[in-house]
Formats: sequence, C-alpha cells, structure tokens
Amino acid sequence: MDSIIVNGGNKLYGNIIVSGAKNAALPIMAASLLTCDKVILQNVPRLVDIETMKELLNNHGTFSRWIGENKLEICSENITSKIAPYDIVKKMRASIWVLGPLLTRFGYAEISMPGGCAIGARMVDQHIEVMKALGAKISMQKGYIIAKSEGRLRGAHFNFAKISVGATINGILAATLSDGQTMLSNCASEPEIVDLCNMLNKMGAKISGIGTQKLTIEGCKELHGTTHTLIGDRIEAGTYLCAVGLVGGEITVSGINYNIIENTVLQLAKTGMSFKVNDDNFSIIAKANTIKSVDMQTEVYPGFATDLQAQYMTLMTLGNNTSVVAENIFENRFMHVPELCRMGANISIDGHTAIIRGVNELNGAEVMASDLRASVSLIIAGLAAKTQTKVRRVYHLDRGYENLEKKLQNCGADVHRIHGDSV
Repeated sequence: MDSIIVNGGNKLYGNIIVSGAKNAALPIMAASLLTCDKVILQNVPRLVDIETMKELLNNHGTFSRWIGENKLEICSENITSKIAPYDIVKKMRASIWVLGPLLTRFGYAEISMPGGCAIGARMVDQHIEVMKALGAKISMQKGYIIAKSEGRLRGAHFNFAKISVGATINGILAATLSDGQTMLSNCASEPEIVDLCNMLNKMGAKISGIGTQKLTIEGCKELHGTTHTLIGDRIEAGTYLCAVGLVGGEITVSGINYNIIENTVLQLAKTGMSFKVNDDNFSIIAKANTIKSVDMQTEVYPGFATDLQAQYMTLMTLGNNTSVVAENIFENRFMHVPELCRMGANISIDGHTAIIRGVNELNGAEVMASDLRASVSLIIAGLAAKTQTKVRRVYHLDRGYENLEKKLQNCGADVHRIHGDSV
C-alpha cells in the first residue's frame, strides 16, 4: 500500500496542465455502449477509476485499448453480457451508468448495487424511477438491480425529485435510444453532463436544453461512432488553486476553460487570492499569511462543488478568523476533519456544518486518507505544515488525480511516494 511523504514550507511557482475530467470520462465511456461503432476519446486521464470502467466495459464484451498516452479507443459492437458483476461494481459507484445504455439498447440490464467512496448513502432510487418512467420493469434480487423492457423504451416526461448528477446521466443515456420524446426536468447541469450531451449529439442523438435543468431528448433508432476530446477537470484545477492559496506563490493553470471553474475562482477570490485570466489558462497569485476566513456552502452546480469542500476547508485552517463550511450534498463528508486536527487544525462539527477557527500554523503528522478528496486535502495541508507529513492509504488518490506528485514537484513542492508501505 502506497503512502505520500510531504515536507512542507515551499511556495508553489510554475505551470500545471490540468488532466481531462474523470467525471466526464466515466459517463462518456458508458455511452460507448449505445453504438456498434468505434468511439475515440481524447484527453482521457490515466486513473484507477478509468481502468475500472474499462474492466467493466470489457466484461460486457466491449473492446477497449489505449492508442496514445491519453487517447482511448472503445468498440461495443459485440456485447456478450448484460450483467455488471459485484466484483467490479463494488470498486466504483459510477459503474451504475451502464444501466441506462444496456437497458435502452438491449432491453435488459443486471447491475450490482454500486460501491465507491464511503461519503454517504447516495441511494439509487432516482436512477430506478427514471427507468420506470421510460417503461422499464425493475426488480431487486440478491443485491442486483434487474431492469427489463418489452421492446424499446418509451419517451416520457420525468421530474427528478432531487437534483442528482448520477440519475440525470442515466436518464439521458437511456432516453437517447427510446421511442419518442423524453423531457427530463430538475436535471443536474454540471459541465461534465454538458460534455456528455455534446458527445452524444455528435453520435447522432437529439438533445436540446443542454446546460439547463430541463432537457428534451428525441429518441433515435441508433447512434454512430465519433471522436471526442474531454473537457479539463475542474476539481483538479480547484485543488491546485486551494494549494497555492494555502502556501503562497504563483502558478499558471492550463487545459481548462475558465467558464467551467469561474464559480470556484470567485469563491477563492474572497479569501484574498488574485487571479488573471488569459484565454485558456489563468495565473493565480497568492501571498502567505493573508488568508481571509470566508464561509462557504456546497451546492449543486453552479454552486460550489462538494468535491472541493475538503480542499477549501484545508485552506480555511490557516484563515485569519473563523469560517463555517456547510456540506449540503452528502451527509458523511467530514471524515478528513479528525486528520486535519491531528495536524493542528481547529475544527468542530455541528451536524452538516464545520466551524473552522484559523490557526497560525499546521504541523506535520501521520494521517490516514479516507476517500478521494480527503486524501488530496491532507496532501495540500502537508504542503503548508512545518514538519513532515505522511499520508497513508493514498490508493484513493489514484482514483482521481493523474501525476499529482509530479505536477506539484514541478512547482517546487517537496513531495514523493513510498511504494509498498506496511500500513
């Protein structure tokens, strides 16, 4: 099991190229099940979650291979199985996104209940309800979702009871090959969903209202292959912004459109950071010991992303006053708090809110990563700590960050990985 060693105290200076968005790549890979033709994806990050999705698709009979460093070829012409088994699905919650494509193309899907980070229940009820609205018959047997349809799914009007990224994605994927018009209301509108819809339209789908909470989908009999370049990862970019805000310095972030991360930049600007936008990249200038304590609450897009909550909270640990962070998306996403407190942070929890009282410094410690975003928050905390930090169980990190240590090292950070650590 790997660990990350961080020797703090260095400011960050240099350039960081953001990788392709994992949260766009995974549903887009699942969308390849909708066509017999070849799909070429560019700017795909080389991550554990991507390999898990490849494994799942290959289990169904899909052929996939890397044809470049970040270029993936997928062909789902010869599907041999409509079952997504527990052994694969338990590794990653995004596995449930094969439900919609398999059901709408073949009339049958058998999907194990999903796994992933332990950050809340994240129930699948809305995934099931939108499939039922499209005409599917759903049953639960021995931990599996069994979905069947007699003939093609039928277009329907469906209003999500609660905005859900995952259920919105499954609804879109299922509706593309349905018979008739589908109208989905109260949809999630994240940039990653916009990227998925744009790619599906390139494949011949007919989706309108892209980027809004109301989508109209005219069902097609078939989709064709395409080549698509993924958007940059706004969560990765936001993580590096929080890091430079924490330790000071100046970095240039590229590989991402400013428009999809503007909400993050505006929040961070309140904390004392300076930004300059230059076309597809922007410079971040921050000075040490000038972090302003600013309240924040996570919200559905375009609100502040829950996937950046831990990183933002880490920034606030060195704030000049007291701040409150409210987590409104998941009910169990404060597992990084005890570990940050081991490093000298002053944080208390009250229900779904965290009260962060800024301290003068953080101290290195041995800490344990509990999930993907918590792991990176502890690493950036280590960048600011006065003594060495050891972050254990960073296999979570490899699910969502490509070459994190190298990118930080190139900006002057003293960070490296220990392979095969005993704990």
